[in-house]
Amino acid sequence: MKAEGGRCTAAETRRTFQGLRGRIFGVMPFMTSSASDNASRVRSAASMQAEISPGGGHVETAPGGTPGTGLGASAYILNYLMYILWALLFAFLAVSLVRVFAPYACGSGIPEIKTILSGFIIRGYLGKWTLLIKTVTLVLVVSSGLSLGKEGPLVHVACCCGNFFSSLFSKYSKNEGKRREVLSAAAAAGVSVAFGAPIGGVLFSLEEVSYYFPLKTLWRSFFAALVAAFTLRSINPFGNSRLVLFYVEYHTPWYMAELFPFILLGVFGGLWGTLFIRCNIAWCRRRKTTKLGKYPVLEVIVVTAITAISAYPNPYTRRSTSELISELFNDCGALESSQLCDYINDPNMTRPVDDIPDRPAGVGVYTAMWQLALALIFKIVITIFTFGMKIPSGLFIPSMAVGAMAGRMVGIGVEQLAYHHHDWIVFRNWCRPGADCVTPGLYAMVGAAACLGGVTRMTVSLVVIMFELTGGLEYIVPLMAAAVTSKWVADAFGKEGIYEAHIHLNGYPFLDVKDEFTHRTLATDVMRPRRGEPPLSVLTQDSMTVEDVETLIKETDYNGFPVVVSRDSERLIGFAQRRELILAIKNARQRQEGIVSNSIMYFTEEPPELPANSPHPLKLRRVLNLSPFTVTDHTPMETVVDIFRKLGLRQCLVTRSGRLLGIITKKDVLRHMAQMANQDPESIMFN
Repeated sequence: MKAEGGRCTAAETRRTFQGLRGRIFGVMPFMTSSASDNASRVRSAASMQAEISPGGGHVETAPGGTPGTGLGASAYILNYLMYILWALLFAFLAVSLVRVFAPYACGSGIPEIKTILSGFIIRGYLGKWTLLIKTVTLVLVVSSGLSLGKEGPLVHVACCCGNFFSSLFSKYSKNEGKRREVLSAAAAAGVSVAFGAPIGGVLFSLEEVSYYFPLKTLWRSFFAALVAAFTLRSINPFGNSRLVLFYVEYHTPWYMAELFPFILLGVFGGLWGTLFIRCNIAWCRRRKTTKLGKYPVLEVIVVTAITAISAYPNPYTRRSTSELISELFNDCGALESSQLCDYINDPNMTRPVDDIPDRPAGVGVYTAMWQLALALIFKIVITIFTFGMKIPSGLFIPSMAVGAMAGRMVGIGVEQLAYHHHDWIVFRNWCRPGADCVTPGLYAMVGAAACLGGVTRMTVSLVVIMFELTGGLEYIVPLMAAAVTSKWVADAFGKEGIYEAHIHLNGYPFLDVKDEFTHRTLATDVMRPRRGEPPLSVLTQDSMTVEDVETLIKETDYNGFPVVVSRDSERLIGFAQRRELILAIKNARQRQEGIVSNSIMYFTEEPPELPANSPHPLKLRRVLNLSPFTVTDHTPMETVVDIFRKLGLRQCLVTRSGRLLGIITKKDVLRHMAQMANQDPESIMFN
């Protein structure tokens, strides 16, 4: 079919804008049902046209069944330019909104969520502006065609919602432990909404995000994921009455001999994960330490331009990544018109639709193979430079796309090998002529799981998410084999996943529960103050004035101060947070009469006896933590590290017979662990 006049050009332009619209609303799947239905009608129509064309010829179609190979050069160039301009516009709007209104809205958000759940507070990271800007810009960056996903940022968005609702109830707003339980449940709900995988969301929160996950948090997370999945199902986001994003329906079981290529895909996933982590961290470190980091808008524009210019000529990189993965997962049915399903049919074949035998590959399959190879190389390279820019950027979908492309190519290779050499001993028992014995879409699914596992180092939650995502419950064993192999191969080059690597790159005080501490040191070796250092800054229970405390707060930047009976006895009474002291003094000056700089502050039940004409004392017993966590100076550091990990502590006081000796903070623990590993402590903290 050739374009005549301007009619086909206009049609192609409409199709380009429809593709852009689908990409725009791909992040909001509840608006794409009509687009999916139209795409199905186009594929069906293209198939029927190919069957009834005179002379046995067929109409050439682009992948996915969209006619368009007869497009004129001028229309192609126009569509090319419009594609680039729209991508640049969306990316520019996204990075501008993030830079001006909410700098915390950039990135995946999962490293910071892990750090917050470990007990560290990043003020404003879960705020209202971050929620609003990340929600808006996430739509824009996915629409721009950049090699990123929306699933990781949706976890951040869900935690912002959880933090907002926690602030409405004093039970949670005044208790950091309970607030963290809500955030753990919110993370599970975020994955449930992103993938349509409620059980996988709960396991993701347990395995990857949460620091402390007691039984009550488990069932609360389960309930939150259930409500999220129920709401998603009632909206019917994908227009197919299904909850999952990439539903597949294979009709062929897998065979034991296929475990070998599945394991090879696991090896590829582990190598890809190692390559990506090292290259991405090197690039992000260069961004932080050079002038490149001063121009985030320019970086986003340049990467977007390179992505759009390189992606448009290849039909497998031009489309949205979710559509690409869906096509790679799909099995070739009788009505499929994708290039990946361009097999040579036997005219005498009279088999039901659900049992299509293996066939020799046609020209379209070989064309799709080299296009997928180019798309694979492009995705591997461009994702390294895209993840970590100052825009919302997820990594789940790009990693799955890399694995799905590699898996589909391996699957087609095994399929053709089995067809042409079915008499080989390896195929003889399970591959007979005229039988359907290899499913290339299954290899794509296994490859996607392998690459995602290699990058994130997930195992249990990954397998559950994958079979919930695709509905392929029968293929758990291949997914498990690929996930475990991928993790083993990646761990051979380094224990850190991408999220832990970014945590260490940013210097967040995070104690990874996967690291082991086996050194025989004691709390007295780590606590401060040490010999030659100034004494510990403390508050006394009834002898300091408001002015003394305000001066101490201005001269130090500590998060809190131990409270002792007196400087002579140093007997510990409790611990007062810096922020609560500042608010209490401010409110007392505004609301209580007689509170001046010379007013005595006391932390006891009854005020001390003061001489006549003295200013009114300020009682601050209510802001005092009377049971701060303490250890003795001879407590092994192995126990102290375990306590910090499991309880999410920020600091721990060191005592001997009730007398205060010093303090150990999470940063002190991290510095000590770095010294034990022969690393420079200052090189890994808050770079």
